[in-house]
Amino acid sequence: MPKVLIAPDKFKGSLPAEQVADAIAAGLRRVKPDVETVTSPIADGGDGTVAAAVAAGFEYVPAEATGPTGEPVRTGYARRDDTAVVELAMVSGLSMMREPAPLTANTLGVGELIARALDDGCTRIVLGLGGSASTDGGAGLLRGLGARLLDANRTEIPLGGKALIELATVDFSAMRRPEIVVASDVDNPLLGEHGAAAVYGPQKGASPEDVALLDRALAHFADVVGSGMVDAPGAGAAGGTGFAALAILGATFRPGIDVVLEMTGFADQLPGTDLVITGEGSFDEQTLRGKGPAGIAMLAKGIPVVAMAGRVTLDQETLQQNGFAAGYGLTDIESDVDRCMTDTAALLERLAANVAADWL
Repeated sequence: MPKVLIAPDKFKGSLPAEQVADAIAAGLRRVKPDVETVTSPIADGGDGTVAAAVAAGFEYVPAEATGPTGEPVRTGYARRDDTAVVELAMVSGLSMMREPAPLTANTLGVGELIARALDDGCTRIVLGLGGSASTDGGAGLLRGLGARLLDANRTEIPLGGKALIELATVDFSAMRRPEIVVASDVDNPLLGEHGAAAVYGPQKGASPEDVALLDRALAHFADVVGSGMVDAPGAGAAGGTGFAALAILGATFRPGIDVVLEMTGFADQLPGTDLVITGEGSFDEQTLRGKGPAGIAMLAKGIPVVAMAGRVTLDQETLQQNGFAAGYGLTDIESDVDRCMTDTAALLERLAANVAADWL
């Protein structure tokens, strides 16, 4: 009986990772009913990080927090022993926005959720950064943990990136400082042309003028708190939330996929495995630069690793050079891209049947 380890990331905009894994498993069983399938959905610190932890046996703890524009949101975190996994995208995510608010969206709720986990007895926080709606430098997160960010009149400044321009002083005396590991696939600095505002601001609805304003506001924030970590890799993650975590909370920064694969015990599932299947929505050059499937291929050396995706733009030679035995795209069996986005699960089943015929 062949054993297949199925460890995909989400297909962004169409299917979460756990449903991708289930569809692939169903497709394999069409051709090979006796196949042993083990599903281990992955994430890189962004959307799906908490779901990956829960799939690996963490407990899901529901909670309420403040959303990116001030509305209450139902959210939660994953817990095992004294470790809590908090996913920024579940509290202050861009996907939660009805309309963009690039200057005022904030991360207050992320700090509130971390504080809730601490109240529940957790002492170590894994903070997944990605998919953020805000560019506030993590100022909201700090406020949620008890910091006070004050203007020249010692009044709390408004939430959001734009208001950081008004910051005159900070009071961290009542702020909680848990042990934090930042999990992210973003290594951008805080400022400049490769920084949080310039690279990711436009995705959040920021105009060129907004981007310039936000970059100045972030620079001012860094000056006031007196940190030299503006150029640290990951400082620009999630609208600069990485900066607050690294420079002020003393967090450790690690590639998101490394953290998730550790959490899920991926390496422990490899013995006896005959085939590993991974993938994500688009399998391209960016995939090879620290994305989840690249981490899978590195850990699974010696076992064939097949990539499944909405589309695969890499040629066979490039795939093999990077540890992948083959690549299968939904666009290989369905030329209508819109249908690939709407009928993803059914098409994945069909495509997985092809993989089974070729490899099992």
